[in-house]
This record gives sequence, C-alpha cells and structure tokens, in this order.
Amino acid sequence: MAEERTSLADLKDALAGVQTSGDAAGDGIPGLAEATFAEPTIDEFGRSYGTGRRKDAVARVWIKPGVGKFSINGRTLDDYFARPTLRQIIVEPFNTTNRADQFDVICTVSGGGLSGQAGAVRHGLSRALVNFEPGLRPALKHAGFMTRDSRVVERKKYGKAKARRSFQFSKR
Repeated sequence: MAEERTSLADLKDALAGVQTSGDAAGDGIPGLAEATFAEPTIDEFGRSYGTGRRKDAVARVWIKPGVGKFSINGRTLDDYFARPTLRQIIVEPFNTTNRADQFDVICTVSGGGLSGQAGAVRHGLSRALVNFEPGLRPALKHAGFMTRDSRVVERKKYGKAKARRSFQFSKR
C-alpha cells in the first residue's frame, strides 16, 4: 500500500491556485480562496482522542502511529472481546480507510454490555481517526461510523412485566 500522502499545506496551495469560472461577470465561487481546512488534533504525545458512546457504554479512545496493537482496559482485543463479530465491528473504521496495522489503540470503556461497548469503541475510534487525519471524515461518515447510534433500552412501565410486555392473561 504505497500511497502518496499530500500535506495540508499542499492541498491549500492547490485549491488557492484553482481558477473558477462563475457568471458572465467572471466572478469565481465566493469564499473558495479563504476556504478553511480542519487541522489535525494531536497532543504532545502524538496521540489523537475520540469519545464513543453506544447504549449505556462510553469509550475513551486514543490512537497513535504504531503497529496495530490494541489495549482495552489494559487487556488485548482478543482477551476483552472474545466474539469475532465484536472484534470485526471494532476494526471496521481501519478497514474502511485502509489504515489497518498503522495505529496503536489505547482504550478505556465502561458501562453497558459487550455489544454496546464494541459499538462505543468503534464510534470513538472513528472520531479519533478524524482528529488524526481530517481527510478521512467523508469515508467514515459515508460508512455511518461518525453517527452516534441513539437507540437505548426503553424503560419499564408500571402495570407491565417489561417495557411493553403484559402479564399473562388468565381467563379463570
């Protein structure tokens, strides 16, 4: 995967040099020359951060350039998420952006069950990737990883066995 990466300054210079043809008066697209680009958000340790949420789970995710090592609550990915489907959910942002084995992930996750935690880690990982490389946002947004899944468990109502389930009816 020898892909050439262009710097943010090169992209700004390329867009500033673009001449656009507008209406008959020859005006260009307003605001093109002063278009602003999102800057990467990287801390002094070379990490980017993202918070992910799903159901009752909250994940705090840091990524930094590395070899693809995962640390979730001090455990490896295979230890913490034993089911292959949960591991697949977590690495989807890397597979979508072709960044597998390029980042080390440090994550703390709490609340909810394993499925919700896996969704929270994926959401936080996507946000951290966008903070590290803002150019990845369109691909991740198109795949649906940037949107917080707001579905939560419905509360139990009084007079019901569960949220909607009624008690068994007895004729006699």
